[in-house]
Amino acid sequence: MQPLPSAPILVDQVYRRLMTAIADRTLPPGRRIRQGELAESLGVSRQPISHALQLLKHQGLVRESGRQGLEVAPMDPDRIRHLYRVRSALDELSARDAAERVAAGDSTASERADLAAIVAKGSAFDPDIPLPVLVQADVDFHQRLYAMSSNPVVIEILDPQWPHLRRSMLTVLEGGSYRRRAWEEHAEIARLVLAGDAEAASRASRRHAEIAGEETALRLKGEAATD
Repeated sequence: MQPLPSAPILVDQVYRRLMTAIADRTLPPGRRIRQGELAESLGVSRQPISHALQLLKHQGLVRESGRQGLEVAPMDPDRIRHLYRVRSALDELSARDAAERVAAGDSTASERADLAAIVAKGSAFDPDIPLPVLVQADVDFHQRLYAMSSNPVVIEILDPQWPHLRRSMLTVLEGGSYRRRAWEEHAEIARLVLAGDAEAASRASRRHAEIAGEETALRLKGEAATD
């Protein structure tokens, strides 16, 4: 067998570029997919675009739109609710495991410092900060907790769901009313984890995910009602 090239193949590069555009709503829900335009924009042929779109379709990020071809899939409030039910259980587990590692002296100073720094940065954000920056900080906080849990399966399970979660975060943080509350909850979770309080940290982390899911579903249903 011939060795594979170390650089990502073109289909994977196109897939990741399109996935990012959908996750940050550069390609918003309902946007019709025109393969020719995408190919021209990315400077590639239609073939890798077509293959990448099939991967995105399988992931639920694009869907068939009758004779129009494909479109960016809208966000489904029920799917978001189910997704956050799963995430809340994984967040609970991760916070518990991370706090137990702190209590047992198994966490590193660097891990603890990184978590504290992420919370300090997020808590100090100006209200007018660009939304994508705020979403990335939110993602950084949760991924740091997952890493601190030292459970790679949690990361593997959630990795394909992050595009959906990023779209959800954009929705719930867009209005601004939940932004400060989210970082207050992050700060409390981090405090409990760094104190090694596994029971309280797991409860706080689960409730935080549940609230985020509820807020997102309510906002999506409100948007649907005004369409």
